[in-house]
Amino acid sequence: MSWTDPFKVSPGKPVDLRHVDPSQCLDFKKGQTSKALLAENRDALAQLQYKLYAESKQSLLIVLQGIDAAGKDGSIRKVFTAFNPQGCSVTSFKAPSKKELSHDYLWRVHRATPSKGSVGIFNRSHYEDVLIVRVLDLVPESIWSNRYDEINQFEQMLSSNGTRILKFFLYIDPDEQKERFQARLDDPLKNWKFSKGDLEQRKLWEGYIDAYQDMLNQCSTNTAPWYIVPANRKWFRNILISQVTREVLEDMNPQLPRPEDGLDKIVIQ
Repeated sequence: MSWTDPFKVSPGKPVDLRHVDPSQCLDFKKGQTSKALLAENRDALAQLQYKLYAESKQSLLIVLQGIDAAGKDGSIRKVFTAFNPQGCSVTSFKAPSKKELSHDYLWRVHRATPSKGSVGIFNRSHYEDVLIVRVLDLVPESIWSNRYDEINQFEQMLSSNGTRILKFFLYIDPDEQKERFQARLDDPLKNWKFSKGDLEQRKLWEGYIDAYQDMLNQCSTNTAPWYIVPANRKWFRNILISQVTREVLEDMNPQLPRPEDGLDKIVIQ
């Protein structure tokens, strides 16, 4: 059993986000010990990805979801830059283009899934189609409510074809979001990350929490589990995400290919 298990959403066990503490950090404390653990995990991720790339038989898809300012970009920067970009891609899903809207909602997502030997990271994902479309009433409930099963089937298909799926929901509270929004306004280097529309979205907090809660309850499966990441404390967020990812890659157990026969007899002149 791993210390990360309590953060995993068990299929069939309902989640109530309003009873989850986004400042939870177990017995970990910020400081040199937590920094050392993150560094150790990053080193392990680099080595495991090297083997995954060389083996070229499996792939890993990492999904990051969370309300605005939850730390999706920060998680990529602090954890997943351990991966060699040659075998890792990051896809940020913005509002769909006209061409994307002319296809089914999973079309653009499937195109971005990682090939064998690669890691793919989604900054937002196909889950926007049961989140923002629901909260902003962009499509009728009769449409978005069917998407839970469709997404589960899509992820099962990816899993059956060798893609391991990890999904992280980064959870912060309204006070933490307020502080992070203010920090963006106060820092000239981060002003570009703030939009007046963010304040309108903030007013819809309860609606988003309901939507996220249903997402977690409907779409955490054995093949594609959700992890609720308490993200008020960035340092703990990074440790948890790096640890879960490390454990999953270790379970995938990628192997280096066997070298050609006779290499031990070659002498470079």
